[in-house]
Amino acid sequence: MPFNLNRYLLGLSMAIDCVENELLGATSNHGRRVALVAMRLARAMGMNDAQVFDCAALAILHDNGLAQENLTRPDQQRDRLLQVEDMPAHCEIGETNVSRFPFQGDTFETILLHHENWDGSGFFGVEGEAIPWMAQVIALADYTDLKLNLGEARPGKREQVLKFLQARRGLHFSPALVELFTEISAPTSFWLDLRDPFLDVALNRTMPELAIEADWQEILEISRVFSRIIDSKSRFTHSHSSGLEEKTARMAGYLGADPTTILQLRIAAALHDVGKLAMPNAILDKPGKLDDAERARMMEHTYFTRKCLEGIPGLEQITEWASNHHEKLNGAGYPLRLPGEELDIWSRLLTVLDIYQALTEERPYRQSLTHRQTMEILYRLVAEGEVDPGLVKAVDRAFA
Repeated sequence: MPFNLNRYLLGLSMAIDCVENELLGATSNHGRRVALVAMRLARAMGMNDAQVFDCAALAILHDNGLAQENLTRPDQQRDRLLQVEDMPAHCEIGETNVSRFPFQGDTFETILLHHENWDGSGFFGVEGEAIPWMAQVIALADYTDLKLNLGEARPGKREQVLKFLQARRGLHFSPALVELFTEISAPTSFWLDLRDPFLDVALNRTMPELAIEADWQEILEISRVFSRIIDSKSRFTHSHSSGLEEKTARMAGYLGADPTTILQLRIAAALHDVGKLAMPNAILDKPGKLDDAERARMMEHTYFTRKCLEGIPGLEQITEWASNHHEKLNGAGYPLRLPGEELDIWSRLLTVLDIYQALTEERPYRQSLTHRQTMEILYRLVAEGEVDPGLVKAVDRAFA
């Protein structure tokens, strides 16, 4: 089937943007602005459509390793002022995470080296033309936007940015690249396109349209790139999506689903918590009961999952399954409070299995529960009209 990588990347970029916002203090749409500037530079360098697409994809994904690096630095994470200069591991993690993404050409070590400086003073001491060109353009766009917010509407913005880049010419950045940025940023439209209200239109206009032929197994492999990022957000969920994916496949087979449906359900399970990337770690890792405001914030994550996935052609049913995993048969779930008659068997199954998976995992406020303890809770939810009794019994039989 044709699979639109543009829509997939841009949809999920919202989630990665939330991680950058929390951990680096980046403004909203940071990854998208980096992608737009990187593509404009790539075009001006004479790169072809495939190279421009890869450059945009890597720009969106460049900080995907931040979530996992965050796990090793919980003390600094909480002050929200992590300095990326102190975090070389996120480059290594990020490079590994994207190894299965279907880039169109050679992108080797772009994410690994996206914090290298032209003079060799970066993390790994790579200098000059030895730094991959995509890493160079992403570095310039990333660093400049983090420091100066390229989307900010303010008189004299271009002059401020050019002064900033000239001061780092030959040190952080290639002199030729600084000159190229100076040229492409001359039109007023360059700066207007970077503002939030106009950014999506500019990205769609600039990013080469790329639909690849991919079967459901290949889409699952692409989705696992993001499920690894999702699960890395908290040390208490490091295997949640993968565990739910395996249990969903097992139960769907147990209930007679065909192979295509099983793969689609695996994708839904892999992506069901993508909205949790928008949740602060102070909530995800809180060692006690959430207060009302925190609980309300946590309930937003399924809405963000829907917003990330709903614009991706071909994933409409998967979006429903992934986004409905906290809906309840009695209409008391979230975020849409859907009644039971609007929840098909697979939405109901993901709800039951998500509860099962979460209860059998350690959390900051409790130890993992046994199968029997978990089933006692699920049967209580059946009695309260929240979850499907037939599916709960099937899970009990299958996992006993």
